[in-house]
Amino acid sequence: MFRPKTRYVALPSPRAGVGEEIDRLTCPKCDTSLEPARLTAALGVCYRCGYHFRLRAPERIAMLVEPGSFHEEDLEITAKDVLGFKDSQPYTKRIEQSRAATGANEAVSWGEATLAGHRLVIVCLDFAFMGGSMGAATGEKITNGIERSLNNHLPLLIISASGGARMQEGMLALMQLAKTAAALGRLGKAGVPYFSLMTDPTMGGVTASFASLADVIIAEPGAMIGFAGARVIQQATYETLPEGFQTAEFLWRHGMIDLVVPRPELPAVLRQLLDLYTRNGIVKDFELQKQAKARAPRRASPVPR
Repeated sequence: MFRPKTRYVALPSPRAGVGEEIDRLTCPKCDTSLEPARLTAALGVCYRCGYHFRLRAPERIAMLVEPGSFHEEDLEITAKDVLGFKDSQPYTKRIEQSRAATGANEAVSWGEATLAGHRLVIVCLDFAFMGGSMGAATGEKITNGIERSLNNHLPLLIISASGGARMQEGMLALMQLAKTAAALGRLGKAGVPYFSLMTDPTMGGVTASFASLADVIIAEPGAMIGFAGARVIQQATYETLPEGFQTAEFLWRHGMIDLVVPRPELPAVLRQLLDLYTRNGIVKDFELQKQAKARAPRRASPVPR
């Protein structure tokens, strides 16, 4: 009467586990032993096959902005265990372990910086800190970055690397989706440009909120991008997923993202976008609408009978 549900579906994954790819210094895609100095010089991109290793937030910011121009904000905002959550271990212990392992206070860093002569606000998530998950403190820092961009009329760049909302904070984490989206709505209404860079992985509530609401959405090659995991989708639909499902290239072909840009080319592409969007200053949408209305021919008003 009922179709039996598959209990486990094995899907191949070219990605290594968290931290594993750095420890062994072997490319998970082509299985080539890599020279650390040469890999660093290549910005963490395999010089044999082009596989993009994951970067920490400080590394990613340093490769994009001018040296010494980034000043981090809101270092005092950190996660708190409001719900007293405990799974296999208390949430407070997980936070302490992540801080000790990464040297970061939270899963996101933000501040003002200079990129190719353009002043901008940059927000960068760090997958090494609890999978880059978005809790209340993470959402607050992202929103503060958006509001700084709005108040100072500076272009905004958000770099995503996250598994989604932080389950240990329950509904408080889910509320950050609406909070960040509302702030971006105000930013868009003011006509301030916003660029989103999706890196491996960008999943869950991050994909469903601020990462997908930009004027231009960019992704690195091979990045895993989606909402639910491929195994969950396959088990729920009983369908064979297409090749390359939830990769940056697949989503680009289907119109979800605008550009797939190799890491070494990102600074040049972002410079071109900043030049394009800020060449004549930031112009508000409603000002453009006023200009269009002023140029449009007026219709003759009907004569009353």
